[in-house]
Amino acid sequence: MRATDPLDQQIDAFAQYLADERRSSPRTVETYVRDLRSFRDYVREEGLPADARTLDIVALRGFLSGLFRSNQASTMKKKVSAIRSFFRFLRKREMIDRNPAAGLRSPKIGKSLPRFLTVDQAFRVMGSPPKETERAEPLKVRDLALLETLYGTGARVGELASMNLDHCDFTESVVRVLGKGGKERIVPLGKSSAEALLAYLPERGRLLTRAKHGDVDALWLSRTGSRLSVRQVQNIVRRHGTLGAGRGDLHPHAMRHTCATHLLDAGADLRSIQELLGHSSLSTTQRYTHVSMDRLMEVYDKAHPLAREKADGG
Repeated sequence: MRATDPLDQQIDAFAQYLADERRSSPRTVETYVRDLRSFRDYVREEGLPADARTLDIVALRGFLSGLFRSNQASTMKKKVSAIRSFFRFLRKREMIDRNPAAGLRSPKIGKSLPRFLTVDQAFRVMGSPPKETERAEPLKVRDLALLETLYGTGARVGELASMNLDHCDFTESVVRVLGKGGKERIVPLGKSSAEALLAYLPERGRLLTRAKHGDVDALWLSRTGSRLSVRQVQNIVRRHGTLGAGRGDLHPHAMRHTCATHLLDAGADLRSIQELLGHSSLSTTQRYTHVSMDRLMEVYDKAHPLAREKADGG
């Protein structure tokens, strides 16, 4: 049986630090330790001294290069983070004289945007519930109101599912949305959303009346009178994405992204969209908002000096 290497002891010290001083969750500690022990195994297999004091960046890059083909960039980024944190800890505790991981760079992860609907597709999705033949009237009216609210407010699926009836103010045409971290924001209800919600309220009352143990607070009710779950909302969106626009992959987040995209294309500024979506930083809004080429060219024609000069016949 192999005696414990210095590298094992160093990894154990790091794990203890994460648990006791950083207060990291057991799962986080386990993930870091697993990645570091994988590195330790590589060091042993290569016949290198299993001691962080003698390892250099060549050893680190050799370990990581062997993982690139079988791991996604996001996974590689976590492994690089584990190694960098480990050696940073050892250097800070003066357990090594230099930090060989200081020169390691994390792989870049492409930022993919959620798929969204065109304006025509959005209209077809909204037109799907009234045409349903297999749904009872209360559920068709509910589905339309739910889709209109998702598209009109850009709410997250969890935010929508947690809405209560008293969150809606039809006098002011706004809805109170409880976002991440318990943050509250007031979101305007467009004309279509407000009309669909008002049409749904009598049907909601009927669903509640028929239920033995209905949820009197919840805005969105199932056929049994209970609050709709996130999964049920996802299924409703997917159902009408398929029926209305042939989009079986439609997800509530794509509705949120569609809302932001169409607002931007119509001339709304990013700050307004940021407030609507409840993003803490503008960079998040920029990541989730797709700028159409038509909109970009319109801004260019209005703003760029050369474009204006050509328009003036110069």
